[in-house]
Amino acid sequence: MEKRVLVVDDNAETVKVIQDALERAGFSVASAGNGAECLAAVEEKQPDLLILDIHMPVLSGLDALKLLRQRPDTEDLPVIVLSGKDEYADVRAGWGAGADLYLTKPVRLGAVVAAARWILGERDRAEAVAAGVVSSDL
Repeated sequence: MEKRVLVVDDNAETVKVIQDALERAGFSVASAGNGAECLAAVEEKQPDLLILDIHMPVLSGLDALKLLRQRPDTEDLPVIVLSGKDEYADVRAGWGAGADLYLTKPVRLGAVVAAARWILGERDRAEAVAAGVVSSDL
């Protein structure tokens, strides 16, 4: 059964590129353009994984993530934050809101696919290390 991924970003080009890469890798992909749309799409689509930008209009990715972590039905939903913000405070805020993994843009598409597979348990740690998603030191 295909794993369902929800990609949330206010940049339509970013969504399209990530969606295409994930679909080529065998995932079923839906998208949303901001945090508010994300909340509705999570309820409707019931994804297995959420890939979430931080800075978006209407409702930020961080605020959406905090709300998802408060709900019993989504508190354990795996979330990859994919953000252009790479300062320590930004990464720390993402982890603090409940991200399972924090990737920064620009990112290699292979790293996004490897991260999705790794978080969903479809591949071993070696693929994630090879793609630069996680450190071999951990």
